Amino acid sequence: MEVKVKFDHYNCNVLDLEKSLAFYKKALGLQVDHQKKAPDGSFIITFLKDAGSRFLLELTWLRDWSAPYEMGDNEQHLCVRVDGDADEIRRFHTENGWVCYENHDMGLYFIEDPDGYWIEVLPAL
Repeated sequence: MEVKVKFDHYNCNVLDLEKSLAFYKKALGLQVDHQKKAPDGSFIITFLKDAGSRFLLELTWLRDWSAPYEMGDNEQHLCVRVDGDADEIRRFHTENGWVCYENHDMGLYFIEDPDGYWIEVLPAL
């Protein structure tokens, strides 16, 4: 049997949903696709979309979680490719204080969201 899949979404838990939504909109241009809210208010799940794919970024806010999330030692990350002038976008990310790591030899850098998640940024193919 050969299993074939298509990526659907990736989840990140966030402490401050509004702050995270503002970051992902300003830094990466992601827009809210849809939300799921618990009837008792215990969680809000927000799905963000990019401009050209069907992949979604899921941001989960939990009412009863009050401490920053621990990222641990596991180097997992999301990666995006940017359209347009990659150098100009890198300057924009740098000016906003989001760049947390750069590897000029490999032509990539990472930005960090409000919860400490790293997002790798690459130029368009």
